[in-house]
Amino acid sequence: MTIPPTPPGGADAVPSPGRILLVGFGPGHLDHLTGRAHQAIAEAQVVIGYSTYIDLVAPLLAGKEVIEKGMTEELDRCELALERARSGQVVALVSSGDAGVYGMAGPTFEVLREAGWKPGCGVEVEVIPGVTALSACAARVGAPLTHDFCAISLSDLLTPWEVIERRLEAAASADFVVALYNPKSGRRTRQIVRAQEILLGHRQPDTPVALVKSAYREREDIVLTTLAEMLEHPIGMLTTVLVGNSATFTFEGLMVTPRGYTNKYDLGSGTVRAGETPGRSLSSGLGA
Repeated sequence: MTIPPTPPGGADAVPSPGRILLVGFGPGHLDHLTGRAHQAIAEAQVVIGYSTYIDLVAPLLAGKEVIEKGMTEELDRCELALERARSGQVVALVSSGDAGVYGMAGPTFEVLREAGWKPGCGVEVEVIPGVTALSACAARVGAPLTHDFCAISLSDLLTPWEVIERRLEAAASADFVVALYNPKSGRRTRQIVRAQEILLGHRQPDTPVALVKSAYREREDIVLTTLAEMLEHPIGMLTTVLVGNSATFTFEGLMVTPRGYTNKYDLGSGTVRAGETPGRSLSSGLGA
């Protein structure tokens, strides 16, 4: 482990506050890191993350102090990042996907609030967005999220199951496309069964479902199935489950949720259907 450098002015000098960079690095393939995510990791002196996340960005970490933490040590990561930043270091706290979507941004700000931190006073904090698992998985199967959708985690480690059930019921009844995160683990097996039951209470059995495991990673696995048959296929913690709405359809191995253009326009001729009003071009009136 690298020893922090002696502050300018000698060992007794007070170091200037450092920075915490909350980096979302996308689904896991380096091709899907944003330019700013690449830059942030390059700027960092210390990189902190869950061991699996560290492995995914390992080619970018040469010469840096790397601190790996376990699955349930999220708050430890946040507290350590704050401690190192207070000592004057630039710290990258990495998450897969987007740091603000089931990632490390939330717990970091909770720790900062508890520590009395305020923006502009001391440690600088930057949230760097990334491609979410939701959007990465959707891209692998077509366009299932083109209309209104929601994301629900089935993990009840931090959220009471009763709350999760209410959210499932509300999303199902409102005809949202639903993305299920953390659907199943070795010890949590009943949650995905109950989620299917709730969704079947509002949707047809043949509603399209995509099961996407490890999108854009080496062990990627994609299954297109139906709501009735989804549990006949392997589902685990690395699977994102995309459940279509009443309009979602599949064709040629793709899953698509229409935005509604075919209800308004004849796609062959481009003419407006009877009873509909043509949309106004966004460029109208912009010319001088």
